[in-house]
Amino acid sequence: MQTKTLTVEGMSCNHCVSTIEKTLKELGATGKVDLSAKTVEVSYDESSLSLDAIREAIEEQGYDVV
Repeated sequence: MQTKTLTVEGMSCNHCVSTIEKTLKELGATGKVDLSAKTVEVSYDESSLSLDAIREAIEEQGYDVV
């Protein structure tokens, strides 16, 4: 299991939190969103999921991973 912290721009409310957490869950990852820090701590199995795929899925929801 790998854990990475991503900086995500565009999150502003609890709806944003639930959207990102749901997106990660659908990928088979888990995420803990910190709105005030604009970060998402992602835990995932690097043998079946890449960090690029996680970034892409978050960005498809309208957020910017920086």
